[in-house]
Formats: sequence, C-alpha cells, structure tokens
Amino acid sequence: MRRFIALIAALLTAASLAACGAQTAGQTASETQSVTSSSTAKGHILVAYFSQAGEQYDVGVVEKGNTQIVAEMIAAETDADIFHMERKAAYPSKLSELLDEAQDEQKNFARPELAAAVDNWDDYDTIFLGYPIWWGDMPMPVYTFLESYDFTGKTVIPFDTNGGSGLAETVSAITKACPGATVKDGLAVSGKEAQTQQDKAKSEVRNWLKGLGY
Repeated sequence: MRRFIALIAALLTAASLAACGAQTAGQTASETQSVTSSSTAKGHILVAYFSQAGEQYDVGVVEKGNTQIVAEMIAAETDADIFHMERKAAYPSKLSELLDEAQDEQKNFARPELAAAVDNWDDYDTIFLGYPIWWGDMPMPVYTFLESYDFTGKTVIPFDTNGGSGLAETVSAITKACPGATVKDGLAVSGKEAQTQQDKAKSEVRNWLKGLGY
C-alpha cells in the first residue's frame, strides 16, 4: 500500500514539473519574440559616413578618420550596416593641401564623384549620416551622396566631428537636400575627443542614441 501511495505521489510530482516546464518554455518563446520585434521596430539601419585619414586638425596624422571612429561606435550600438562614402579621386593627405582643395570645391559647389554606391538603398529606413565639418559645412562628397538617392519616407540622423563648430548649419542643409525625409537631432563630437578620449565619446554616443530611442 505504501509503495502504491509513493508511486501516485511521484507521478503527480512529475506531471506538475512537466506543466511548469511547458509554461516556462512558453514564456521564453514569448520573451524572444518580444526582443525580436523590438530589434526590428525601427527597420533596417545604415550608417553612411565620410571620413578622412592622414593629417587632421588638432590630432596630427591619423590612420582612421575622426568621423569613422564615431560611425563605427554608432553602428555597433544599433547593429547597423555601414557605408564609407569616399571621393573617387583621393584627397591629399597633407592638411593644408586638403583644406585648400576642400575650399575650392565648396566655392564651386562641386559634386565630386564617389568611389562606390549603396546597392540596396531601398532596404534602409533609417540613415545615420556622418561627416567632418570643413569650412563650416559638410564636405562636398556628402552632397553628392545626398543628391544620389531618394530619401522620401526615410529618417536621417546626422552626426559630425569638428574642431569647435558643432553641427554648424548642416542640419538645415541636409533637410533641404533630402525632401520627404524626417531629419532628427544630430550629434556633434570633437575630433580630438574621437581620437584621444574614445570612452568619453562612446558615452556621448550611447546617451544620444538612448535619447533617440535606440
């Protein structure tokens, strides 16, 4: 009789554990679905940036451009694809020559040819757009990029690196160049900070992205 009662108790315990396990599995599946939905809620993201290595203002000769450093931080935090826009004809690596050429392009409203294009442009809903500030404006290749694609219905989020000018008037310029797009608040990071205080820069990037809902 005792063996029979013990057998019944064991069976009831096993049934209870199985039910609990099934409920836990169901919760885990639901939570996974919730995370998946959250990660795709803002659609596909592209970080498109222009950046220049070589001799740069206030940081000397660098192997990786200031804006590239920030762009890679943003891409890592948002799980985004990344695109480096580059002028087909490379700029000079010496700072004085670079600034002279950049100023000539700006005065002539140049639209330099880019080395590559984004093949799957229609896949992206949000574009983080990065650039350094040259002569108080975006480099002219960035204008080439903006005028090469249809931004209708897309969200554009600017960020730059600079030597003290912040975002200058670039947000207005982007808004004008991208009719039909939603242009959000931008982030300005000191070029020197991007090179020499990357923990601080990363913290600023994370706080900014958090404020945007990422």
